[in-house]
Amino acid sequence: MSGKRRIVGLHAAQSALEHTPDKLTAAWVDAGRMDVRLARVKQELEAAGVNIHIVNRKELERLSEGRNHQGVIVELEMAHELGETDLRDALDALAAPAFFLVLDHVQDPHNLGACLRSADAAGVDGVIITKDQSVGITPTVAKVASGAAETVPLYKVTNLARALGWLKEAGIWIVGAAGEAEKTVYQTDLNLPLALVMGAEEKGMRRLTRENCDFLVKIPMLGQVESLNVSVATGILLFEAVRQRGKA
Repeated sequence: MSGKRRIVGLHAAQSALEHTPDKLTAAWVDAGRMDVRLARVKQELEAAGVNIHIVNRKELERLSEGRNHQGVIVELEMAHELGETDLRDALDALAAPAFFLVLDHVQDPHNLGACLRSADAAGVDGVIITKDQSVGITPTVAKVASGAAETVPLYKVTNLARALGWLKEAGIWIVGAAGEAEKTVYQTDLNLPLALVMGAEEKGMRRLTRENCDFLVKIPMLGQVESLNVSVATGILLFEAVRQRGKA
């Protein structure tokens, strides 16, 4: 699904310029502010041929809907949410050992944004989420993702259990994160075609999702808290897989 989306702030604009400059269609820059960072971003936008609108702060605040714009808003055209057909096509086209991240009903936009950022850094092939009871790409998600919302394929599926079945048919092992797992992630071989499944905030994976996992892993918890934030746990697990796969 293609569409235009606006993201706000200097870091988001710089990430878009770095990763997807060809997708930038327009920008709005504060007429009353021109510090070094903003001047540099404006110069890079001009060099990329982006249509720049010089506007006052009030107009920027209206366009940003109250978010911290730091003097710049950029608009991008992108295919940011893909569907089940796209996922099946991606599985058919895999040329290297697969590496997917699956999020089971993650609803907090900050968590999804952080997971996308970690997924981009870890080099995953795509992130799979559910259409229902999951947050999609929102302005907050895009800002937290710092460019990863534009670079990581995000697949929305109607039936997660069915999608996990497609992954298995493609020779991909389904590894779920669960605090009650017998083995830690450091005791588990992740150097294989892999889909890492993370559960929702507080509730974890749903029963049917858990039943579709080939095995479960946990992060050792040595303090008093019982679990980590889902985006923090995702980063730890993704990069243990990266280390084992010889990419670190």
